[in-house]
Amino acid sequence: MNSDKLPKQIPVFPLSGVIYFPKTNLPLNIFEQRYLELVNDCYKKDKMMGMVQSKKGGSEVYKVGCLGKISDYQKTKDGRLLINLTGLIRFEIQKEISNKKLYREFEVSYKKFDLDLKNNEVKKENFEKVDINIFVEKTKKFFEKNGLILNWKEFEKLSYYQRINTLAMIAPVSDEEKQKLLETITLEEKTETILNIIEFYLYSNPSNGRVLQ
Repeated sequence: MNSDKLPKQIPVFPLSGVIYFPKTNLPLNIFEQRYLELVNDCYKKDKMMGMVQSKKGGSEVYKVGCLGKISDYQKTKDGRLLINLTGLIRFEIQKEISNKKLYREFEVSYKKFDLDLKNNEVKKENFEKVDINIFVEKTKKFFEKNGLILNWKEFEKLSYYQRINTLAMIAPVSDEEKQKLLETITLEEKTETILNIIEFYLYSNPSNGRVLQ
């Protein structure tokens, strides 16, 4: 797939606290009228829509989100839509498009994230700045500390690319930290950023906010 062939104007679903990445899946339960219209319009057209984090206290959104393709679409008896979005490529918002629809549309650029469309089969030997074994050990400790259960045996069947992006999606960190992870370009940079965030939460002193050495 070439990013030049992707739509430059896309409908966008702003949602706080939710990020997702290329080659990962995001199930959504749609019930608001404006987003029912958005999903139905997308499904009839090319099945593509964007997801972006909304900022707190207003209509402003972050500049980077992810384009997804509707890979599953089901209507419920009470009028909701249950869909699954499969991530394709991240985008950078250029400007909002004025329209008469209930939902918002933006002009976007994919150029910064062309790497998302490549194979991305990364092996742990390719990482220079991060020891993957230490990364996994600390991630497990962090999840356990937060009462999160993950089937690690099944998780390890995923490619490294999918593992890192999945952890970025589900990690119990702030919206701002999630956005920082979404905006990292390379997988190694993302891995290093996740590790820094996890180490802060594991070793910081909550009473004064300082990191213990």
